[in-house]
Amino acid sequence: MSLQWTLIASFLYVEIFVVLLLVLPVASPRRWQKLFRSRFLQSLSSQASMYFLVLLAILVLFLLDAIREMRKYSMSETAEHAHAHLDAEMQGNMRLFRAQRNFYISGFALFLSLVIRRLVILISAQATLLAQSEAAMRQAQSATTTAKSLLSQKTTGESAQNESNEAYDKAVSELKTQIKELQSKNIDLENELTKEKKDKTAIKSQADSLAKEYDRLNEEHSKMLQSGGDKKSD
Repeated sequence: MSLQWTLIASFLYVEIFVVLLLVLPVASPRRWQKLFRSRFLQSLSSQASMYFLVLLAILVLFLLDAIREMRKYSMSETAEHAHAHLDAEMQGNMRLFRAQRNFYISGFALFLSLVIRRLVILISAQATLLAQSEAAMRQAQSATTTAKSLLSQKTTGESAQNESNEAYDKAVSELKTQIKELQSKNIDLENELTKEKKDKTAIKSQADSLAKEYDRLNEEHSKMLQSGGDKKSD
């Protein structure tokens, strides 16, 4: 195997190893994304597209060269009708086998290059989606916690308001009861006052009648005393 095809075969083995690493659950998408965003790869990311295109162009050239050799040796084999020289035939078959081998090596290397690029893009997208979903879950959990706290505060406020309303209603009912009691006491006092006024009026009228009777009796007594003095003088 020549040097260039040895390099292509080594590159194919490396690609197979990388594909196995990316496909098998060796690391999580986050770790792969951290590796993809490392300083070394970030320094190469600006020119990664150019490197990838150059690599594809080289692999395509080797693939076309392998196809050309396959066609050449297959056509030369069909052109020989007689198999007079066994050594020449074996050399032609060997060259055709090498051309086919080089075709498969370059073809698989080209195919795995596209597969690796696609896997890297998908892993990066998956890591981004996982980060976004975790951020959304944290936001949803914080919103749920806030809503629960607000609901608990609202319930506590409503219960406190209900308690204050009950205390207010109780105080109002007590005040109404006291007012009714005071009104009833006021009515009783007014009735007693009216009764006392009536008794006072009756006593006053009795006192006036007694005074008048006393004056009348006093006048009669004075008249009797005067009439008795006149009789003695006669």
